[in-house]
Amino acid sequence: MKLIASNELYRCRLFWVTEDDARDATGYEIKRSIVRHAGSAVMMAVDDKRRILLVRQYRLPARAYLWELPAGKLDPGEKALQAARRELIEETGYRARRWQKLISFYPSPGYVSERMTIFLALDLTAGEAHPMDDERIETRWFSPQQIEQMIRTNKIQDGKTIIGYFVWKSRHAR
Repeated sequence: MKLIASNELYRCRLFWVTEDDARDATGYEIKRSIVRHAGSAVMMAVDDKRRILLVRQYRLPARAYLWELPAGKLDPGEKALQAARRELIEETGYRARRWQKLISFYPSPGYVSERMTIFLALDLTAGEAHPMDDERIETRWFSPQQIEQMIRTNKIQDGKTIIGYFVWKSRHAR
């Protein structure tokens, strides 16, 4: 596929929207409105007791308070791991000495360009959180059993958290 045209329709601090037109050598054409996003980093902080740190905050699009892995968007010029280190401190106050990439994925590639990368954060030290002005974040540690129960009972509805948990479990099961 070759991009023939891309026109920006809207821009805000979190994303921008383009109307794109692409065509292949046979003449097959795709036209889409695409929500463009710089990408995001997700942190799965696991302590020495194998507990997982989740944050709870109000998510306006979902109209609900959600338990989820901490995450944040990449700033201009920032790599995913840099964003993960920064966001873990901002949202939770924790710093990690060891980092491991778990997975990268597109949460909704039909109309959003965002690519999420989940990192495992280990060897943690506590500190003071510095959330953004529009964030009110609660943090809590959960056992793997609690996380699975919350997923089964729909108390965790966040896709990145579900993906991150099961990828971590498949690689680090004891």
